Amino acid sequence: MKVGLFLNTQFPEDDNLPARMPELAAQVRLARASGFCSLWFPDHYLIGPVQMPQPMPLMAWLLREAEGMTIGPNIRILPLLNPVMVAEEAATMDLLSGGNYVLGAGLGYRETEFTAFGIPIAERALRFAEQVAVIRRLWTEEKVTHKGRFYTMENASLSCRPVTPGGPPIYVAAQVEAAIRRAARIGDAWLIVNSSALDIVVPQMAAYRATLAELGRTPREFPIARECYVGASHATAFEECRAALHYKYAAYASWGLGRGSTDAEMFGMPFEQFVRDRFIIGDEVSVKERWRATARRLAWTTSSCACNGLACRKSECWAALSGWDGFLASTTVALPNLGVHGATLIYHRLPSRASGWGENDPERHRKRV
Repeated sequence: MKVGLFLNTQFPEDDNLPARMPELAAQVRLARASGFCSLWFPDHYLIGPVQMPQPMPLMAWLLREAEGMTIGPNIRILPLLNPVMVAEEAATMDLLSGGNYVLGAGLGYRETEFTAFGIPIAERALRFAEQVAVIRRLWTEEKVTHKGRFYTMENASLSCRPVTPGGPPIYVAAQVEAAIRRAARIGDAWLIVNSSALDIVVPQMAAYRATLAELGRTPREFPIARECYVGASHATAFEECRAALHYKYAAYASWGLGRGSTDAEMFGMPFEQFVRDRFIIGDEVSVKERWRATARRLAWTTSSCACNGLACRKSECWAALSGWDGFLASTTVALPNLGVHGATLIYHRLPSRASGWGENDPERHRKRV
């Protein structure tokens, strides 16, 4: 099983951001030494008073610490950006990472961002589809002439060519069926976000698979994000991570994913109920069983995963990870004194030989305490 780390790069307004940067680098070094295979970064604009360095320069800054790891945004808000810029920066990141860059991309949802960039939010889906097509052409063609609804170029040629044949993979985030079908059409994988309830994801996965079958397409993998916290005991785990989770999702609600100031207004239900079908919280045994149950519900047989630190002034980050297909691996990773606890796990259903993909070779991860 493969394991990656989704770095938390969002910090409260009273935090010392310059002091957090060496801690992020230390997390990456420790994650790499512990066997984590990938790094993922959030992307937003104008989220003050929450503090967040921008992902592209931050990823480039951390590349030396992350040598050999897959790295990418989860997700880049594509409709706000010009596809030429995205293609150029992604090709450069692909070069610098030695072909280990993944472009995670999505539509975005915050009116504040779209207004500031001068982009009508109603155009985001149409812009997104055109952008992906243009980006792929820029990566693969020597000269590109394009006259579309939103973007125009003539005899355009990238300044930096990607080292990955065909360019970096594009993983598309989506939360509603139309967007999920679009991810099947134009993406190399569908990124399932960590706030989606599993009862909703299961029928969405069926729609995604059906669309893939109709198109005769095979995705690179099937990733899903889940918030995860492994506590000393099942009884106390939720209270240990509740403050960090509530802070994070209340911020998302204030940015446009919810409304109001009470839990019922922000999440549409009590916070405990919101957490129940979205996040995996408990002791090591119960967390591993929840992951097995998640895999069964999504009809997965093999898996790898990535993990995301939660913003919290705690001393350790624990993640329990499990794999299937005749192999069970678990690891407990301690990140001492690095200012985070908890994790978002992103499991990827990997291909089997029968489908024409190479099987995943599970990696045993060292246990660090």
